[in-house]
Amino acid sequence: MSENDHELEDLQREVAALLLNYVYTPLLEDQHVRGVLPAPSGRPAVRVALGYKNECAPSKLTAYEIPLGAGDELRTTHDIVALLRAVHADTHIYPSNRVTSVMGMDLYLVDPAHVKKAPFTTDDWASTLLRCLTHPAGERPEAGLRGFLFKEAGLLRLYMDSDEVPGVVAVDVRPGGALTALLAALPSMLGEEWRTSGAIDDPHCRYLVDLTDWRAQLCTVPAHRIAAGLRAEATRPVSVEVQPGGVSSHKERSAP
Repeated sequence: MSENDHELEDLQREVAALLLNYVYTPLLEDQHVRGVLPAPSGRPAVRVALGYKNECAPSKLTAYEIPLGAGDELRTTHDIVALLRAVHADTHIYPSNRVTSVMGMDLYLVDPAHVKKAPFTTDDWASTLLRCLTHPAGERPEAGLRGFLFKEAGLLRLYMDSDEVPGVVAVDVRPGGALTALLAALPSMLGEEWRTSGAIDDPHCRYLVDLTDWRAQLCTVPAHRIAAGLRAEATRPVSVEVQPGGVSSHKERSAP
């Protein structure tokens, strides 16, 4: 993987982390972030779904695709927030070739050259300062969050990447219960093909891993798979994301 590809992946992770702030706090007026999606086919862009708080019905969400590049440079996470506020608040007529749909949501392909970015607010800068203090730069985690999407029936879809699995992998989880155990096991489950679903209507990932009932699935796993997974997990770094605005922790686990 090239250095440029790594920079794009890192920027997508940073965008997803920043936009978590706006899941519970409005991005503007009554609009909240309901999903952050890496663009399909590795395109250097990010898709963000907006809607009312707690809204999960795709038909009631609006998605925007924003390029991550600006000429030879990459946009900042602040640029993405400013463009989102501008395109959603402003009355703008999109040509037909820049309006489409994805996963039941209206999707607008944003051309930043025709958008006047909204100013960054004092609260935005304060949040950025606090996040820098509570999330100091450190070693790049082995598995990272590239995006997320709130779905119906209480499900949450995570878009993850990993040093061991190429591309973006979608993971459906049901938040609650043994969350710490799920976070610890998640990195080792991304590459387990026997957990994957078949064809899915989601162009933002290579495949989908269903972990909505992952502990029950362990009962049906052959013993040698469980043993291999435990050995791998014993030495695997664990990346924990706490939302919203919580502290990310990363620690090495040593084999017993």
